[in-house]
Amino acid sequence: MRSEARCATLAVYVADRGLPSARGIGSGLTSLDWPPRKTANRKPSLLRLTLESDLFRCVPETLIPQSTQKWIDFMTQINWATGDWSTEPARVEIADDGMRVTAAEGSDAWRITSYGFIHNNAHALLAPLKQDTAVEVSFALNFSEQFDQAGVFLRVNDTEWIKAGIEWSDGEENLGAVVTRGQSDWSLGPASGWAGRNITVRASWSGDAVTIRARADEEEWRLVRVAPLSSEAEVTAGPYCCAPSRAGLVVHFTSWRVTDADTSLHAGPPAPAPAPAAKLSSDHFSHE
Repeated sequence: MRSEARCATLAVYVADRGLPSARGIGSGLTSLDWPPRKTANRKPSLLRLTLESDLFRCVPETLIPQSTQKWIDFMTQINWATGDWSTEPARVEIADDGMRVTAAEGSDAWRITSYGFIHNNAHALLAPLKQDTAVEVSFALNFSEQFDQAGVFLRVNDTEWIKAGIEWSDGEENLGAVVTRGQSDWSLGPASGWAGRNITVRASWSGDAVTIRARADEEEWRLVRVAPLSSEAEVTAGPYCCAPSRAGLVVHFTSWRVTDADTSLHAGPPAPAPAPAAKLSSDHFSHE
């Protein structure tokens, strides 16, 4: 009885804080599971929110966001366990502040152009991406060796894929993208002043195109690339990293999200507006 009362209290708290509806974030709250999962060295005060998209977050009560915008950011997060690795990294560590990936020496993604080789062993954590959505990947930028790289990866098959993000090339950080359709191309430009900051790379897929943008911290988005991507394609996407020229690269990924697609090429990502609070009833509760 005590657990049921506690669950109801938390449900009202969530609703009162303006949890976005399905229209607000593309996925609505459908259930609350209680009692919470017990974990080592932590009090069992967790609330599991199950989404229509089959993605879930385990939320410590003390970390419940206090604003609608923070709910939108929080509830669109993808659990790190959701995806499948294209190539297993040397090491993966998941913690409360994100995922740290140690790249294997020689890992890379490239096909033929200029260099003549085919490399297909990038570490990409991929999950299905639906059309008219966008995937965002954030990571801490701390590169130092030639071709260290991280960002977002979109894959159709072995010969059709896109990677975009930051790459250390010729002594500096560069923001760019590689679009591969049989053979790879490479576009890039300097990302001055981005070292040591949290970088977010966004790929928005709608119609027959994907639009790549990036930013440091909460600065304005920079348009990186517009590339063809068939509306009929089956696409997987997620965070990636590579270390073509050295061992020991560790990338700290801080976020992996799926949101609504850009409203248009020149308008940029949509600015979420506060949405009506989720309406909860006894039908939403299940007890373990």
